[in-house]
Amino acid sequence: MIRHMTHGSPEVLRSLASQHLPTDVAEQWLELLRPSVQLGAATGSDSVAGHLGGRPKLATGVDWPVWEGHGPLSFIASIDCAALPSQTLDIDLPKSGTLLFFYFDGQVDGGEALVLVEDRDSWAGARVLYVPEDADVPDRETPGELQPYPLVPLTARVEMTAGEPWHPRIREVFAPGAPLGQRYDHPVCTQEFLDALWEFDDTVGHQVGGYAHPVQNPVEIEIAEAVLEGKVSWEDPQLSDETGSWVLLAQFDSEDAAGMMWGDCGALYWLIRPKDLTDRRFDRAMFTWQCS
Repeated sequence: MIRHMTHGSPEVLRSLASQHLPTDVAEQWLELLRPSVQLGAATGSDSVAGHLGGRPKLATGVDWPVWEGHGPLSFIASIDCAALPSQTLDIDLPKSGTLLFFYFDGQVDGGEALVLVEDRDSWAGARVLYVPEDADVPDRETPGELQPYPLVPLTARVEMTAGEPWHPRIREVFAPGAPLGQRYDHPVCTQEFLDALWEFDDTVGHQVGGYAHPVQNPVEIEIAEAVLEGKVSWEDPQLSDETGSWVLLAQFDSEDAAGMMWGDCGALYWLIRPKDLTDRRFDRAMFTWQCS
């Protein structure tokens, strides 16, 4: 499979589509764009919407996340929900409070234990915690086994995202029933259009909402296969349905400023079902990671 996803302003994406797609297809494709919040290093007077690294503001009574038998998880990022332009997104984020992301990054054991979506026993190696706005958040030290990542403030901007043609939402519009995760005979799958998307933007980046930007295969398929315990084939409609039932919560790229390198220039992804997001069941979020 070839990975292609991009983000940008509606005007730029409209121009790209009009150059490479028939008019009617371009309009359909543009209707499938999804808003996202792109996160970048804050500078100067930029407003801050979250951080990479540093120390998390855990609520009183909430223990530091631990993968039993392995050790504490490293703190990756915090997202200030009130500081996000969440009203522009199509996922039901909290309007206040903070999301905290943790991952067992191998500091404790030299990378011996890996968090892999296909290994249920390792799922405890990645966590999302939600801290309500009015929670008491005393200063908390990082466990002694861990070296915290350097603190990098993040600023937010809204951009539209374009998914891969084989994403379930897009495939069902242009080629219902086409093989899951594969190219099909349609203008949105032509090499010319895919190359144009790739040349426009090949950066994974840090992001909340929108279409995930995979480094390898579609992350939604990885999650769906894991949830179904690998017991269904790619031709089974159950896998397609499960793939379409997950949305991106957040992704975090490798980041030099924070000293973060996920494999070979990879990225971390947390996905969630929309109902679980509405119910604030962040304990049900699923994690995967990819690298080149």
